[in-house]
Amino acid sequence: MKNFTKISRYDWSQTENKISEISKSELKSLTSLGDIVNAADINEIYSPLVHYLYLFVHNEKLLLKSMNHFINANNVNKPFIIGISGPVAVGKSTVSRLLKVLLKRLYPTLKVQLMTTDGFLYPNRELQKKKLMDSKGFPESYNMKLLADFLSDVATGQKEVFYPLYSHELSDIVPGGYGKITNPDILIIEGINTLQIPPNKMIATSDFFNFSIYIDANEKLIRTWFLQRFVHLLVLNQNNPSSFYYSWSNKPKRQAVEMAEKVWQTVNLVNLREYIEPTKGRANVILHKTLDHKINYVYLRNY
Repeated sequence: MKNFTKISRYDWSQTENKISEISKSELKSLTSLGDIVNAADINEIYSPLVHYLYLFVHNEKLLLKSMNHFINANNVNKPFIIGISGPVAVGKSTVSRLLKVLLKRLYPTLKVQLMTTDGFLYPNRELQKKKLMDSKGFPESYNMKLLADFLSDVATGQKEVFYPLYSHELSDIVPGGYGKITNPDILIIEGINTLQIPPNKMIATSDFFNFSIYIDANEKLIRTWFLQRFVHLLVLNQNNPSSFYYSWSNKPKRQAVEMAEKVWQTVNLVNLREYIEPTKGRANVILHKTLDHKINYVYLRNY
């Protein structure tokens, strides 16, 4: 971590920023299952982060305008792309949604959109054919060419770009389901693979990013959050036959938790150590979490 400046929560909260009010009900709707965020987090962590981000957004827009003027080209609105990475159950989705809301609230002229890379997983039937179901979430389980083509279209300012949707309820790609990106000023892309370098030397997802954030925490805490979230999902889906979790919610709780523990040890922990955590140093900002999902340090990359 030699190339990062470590900033305590208190020092980060003292940076120049405008406070943004988010109601308790709105905050609840933005927070993922098992995650914990309160008004203090908004004012001490996320509002300063949004203002820090805007420094990069503003300068990138000026640079693009100057470059277009230099070559006498028409101004094309190329989105400023922010990648959000980190392990499972660490709160990536919450951070992404909070940033989207705060960017729109603090800088209302900006058009901000959000998506996840989950839709670029191969469908379960293809993972089964490739014998990759036990490696779901690993780099080889993603259609990286499709993701790279998508990002290329977005980065060049295409007016409409479609992407496949993933359902956590089904734990699979949504058949015939697509989302759409419509040339925003800022695009937030969240996923465990956003900072990874493909082993086949294919263009990396992060090559398209203007900025990236990694959500970090101790392995033991991440395991606890993963298992807690799993138990919550069992309770929520015990009367939902269409859910992936339904069959497990009607088994003895001990058996279901043992299965989740096995998934953590053989899949998620391996993925974290081998493919996710090593990408941390490529991020522009690292948000480090401690107990109860509290962010205690912010790391800013120096070079």
